[in-house]
Amino acid sequence: RRTNRHKYRRLAGALATLDREDLTPYERRRADATLRREITALWLTDDVRVERPTPVDEAKGGLDIVEDVLWHTVPDTLRELDEVLLARTGQGLPLDARTITVASWMGGDRDGNPFVTAEVTRAVCAESRRRAAKLFAGEVRQLIDELSVVALPKDAPASFGTTREPYRNVLAGLLARLEATERAAAGAPPLGAAVPLSSPEELREPLHRCHAALVAVGAEDVAGGRLADAIRRSYVFGLGLAPIDVRQDAEVHVDALDAATRHMGLGPYSELDEAGRAQLALDVLSRYRPAELPEVEGLGEVVATLKACDEQPDGAIGAYVISMSREPSDVLSVLALQHLAGVRRRLRVVPLFETLDDLERAPDVMKRLFAIPRYLELIGGRQEIMIGYSDSAKDAGRIGSAWALYRAQEALVEVCRAHGVKLTLFHGRGGTVGRGGGPTSLAMRSQPPGSIEDGLRVTVQGEMIEAQLGLVGVARRALEVYVSSAIEAAVAPAAAPRPEWRAAMEALSKRSVEAYRGVVRGEPRFVPYFRAGTPEPELGHLRIGSRPARRARGGGVESLRAIPWIFAWTQTRLLLPAWLGVGEALAKTPAEERSTLEEMARDWPFFQSSLDLVEMVLAKADPQIAAHYDRVLVPEELRPLGAELRARFETTVREVLAVRGHEGLLRDNPVLGRSIQLRNPYVDPINAVQATLLLRLRENATPELERAFAITVQGVAAGMRNTG
Repeated sequence: RRTNRHKYRRLAGALATLDREDLTPYERRRADATLRREITALWLTDDVRVERPTPVDEAKGGLDIVEDVLWHTVPDTLRELDEVLLARTGQGLPLDARTITVASWMGGDRDGNPFVTAEVTRAVCAESRRRAAKLFAGEVRQLIDELSVVALPKDAPASFGTTREPYRNVLAGLLARLEATERAAAGAPPLGAAVPLSSPEELREPLHRCHAALVAVGAEDVAGGRLADAIRRSYVFGLGLAPIDVRQDAEVHVDALDAATRHMGLGPYSELDEAGRAQLALDVLSRYRPAELPEVEGLGEVVATLKACDEQPDGAIGAYVISMSREPSDVLSVLALQHLAGVRRRLRVVPLFETLDDLERAPDVMKRLFAIPRYLELIGGRQEIMIGYSDSAKDAGRIGSAWALYRAQEALVEVCRAHGVKLTLFHGRGGTVGRGGGPTSLAMRSQPPGSIEDGLRVTVQGEMIEAQLGLVGVARRALEVYVSSAIEAAVAPAAAPRPEWRAAMEALSKRSVEAYRGVVRGEPRFVPYFRAGTPEPELGHLRIGSRPARRARGGGVESLRAIPWIFAWTQTRLLLPAWLGVGEALAKTPAEERSTLEEMARDWPFFQSSLDLVEMVLAKADPQIAAHYDRVLVPEELRPLGAELRARFETTVREVLAVRGHEGLLRDNPVLGRSIQLRNPYVDPINAVQATLLLRLRENATPELERAFAITVQGVAAGMRNTG
């Protein structure tokens, strides 16, 4: 809850104060009182939401992080980087360098979420713009207070005016426009003649003008202070604070363009084969003018979304991401729909390749797109591609997914290089290992050569937003790790794997996928066991997010979203998606290849980090807790499957330790091991209570039981440090 997050930050502030050695007795008593007050308030505050959050509520929570934390930590991080570069290379970081940028798809991600509409996107954009204007106005007020300088260079532009304090004169005009921008974004009537800002450049220009003049009169130290921070913020946050990415499923665009082409008399788009779809989309782009499209089902909301995005000021909207991209027409259809909707500023279109098969096809899809001259013209030599870790892991297991992602990135780098296109990979990582998560430094180290040359984008999802970015000090360290790891990976990338490593990894991946799918898809008892032995059926009723837990009603694991899939196994402490298939694949490795695997684990960062993450999950899991859920919840005829899964867990532990040459889990990371040992005893009783609550809920659900269950879910997630 947002309410509790603010309390946690005040608690962190009080603890930081108590760490100081120079406190007076009064200051110490005051910090102690703050601790008691906030802890008491937390204890007496409901942890569970009364109502499910709306997409706007979720977006406001994300914007809180940007406003309260990133607004302060990003310029600090860039200032430190500037100092390091200046000391090491003699050249600092340019003020307009986009080393870090911030974006969000809260309020823009409508993939499977019917509650995210064009109106929601408008509302979130307005709230983002209001907050950005308010924050920049606060900075400009402080600059007005600081910049009492009267000196101007002889060639200073007339816009400085003739007043005795020219810098304050320029900034006062900017402040008036920022205040007008804030009022306009809030829907309030204007108070004066100032016109709201319409682009980030209108924000930056007065700041740059003041900076250049100060440098010209020898006041570099003044220019390099708060003013330099404000300029850097203008490039990181702009007037949108966190530009919104839009995301929608590819099939929605098929239906939308089908409705449009039928209306235009061009026939049914959806009934064409791939070649026909691609050609018709190109024809629409090249031969037809924007059209008045009917507000029919499947088309109206897509067009409304595109028009809502087009209404926003420059910099408010980021990419248009197409989930479940499989063919060139999936990209071309969105370009065609933008054209028909009369979009003036074309959104960059980003295909998202998610499943194992889609990742394997991704290089060929992009090669076919780049063979279209009109497409190359539209992208201007730059292509962003998103790769999905969550769904590929749910589809193929951890090792199969990791290797498919590695190979896809290698091939995409080569395809883009061959066509003279600069590639930005957008990594759709989840918070957990089962969804591609893990320590940032490990992730960067394991990137294929050449995959970070032109930058990268990464998602920070769910509980990881609060864990990585929730406090100023923690966020500062997280940003430092992102920046330093990206620089290291770009400057000194890992060498390409040796042929024998690649062959061994290919064979290991195939065995792992076969073992994983043999259980998840091929075992008829698996879905009934999963739904009986985990809280998966009950998770969909929790008020923790606006998005439905399933893509479609009914169905098996394939219809379940990756987050609840992981979340359910996290609650029972088996953490199955992160390790299933790994032990069997390692155990079936031919004896003559074992030494190769040991060499890979020692010398190849990609394989090393993959095993590091699996080992961390194995250390956090507790099969005895999972067995307790079986005894309480699972029908007797399904319990043997639970025993089989726990036996596979033990096999995985044994095989991972053997390949790594370790005697016990996390022996080379004792700090993490100790942390897990300290947390687990606090989580164990919560699991015991949760299993009993689930039994009672399934017998006779009551509001009191549902609330108690929700509290246990939060407790386990906090102890395990992830939800999914």
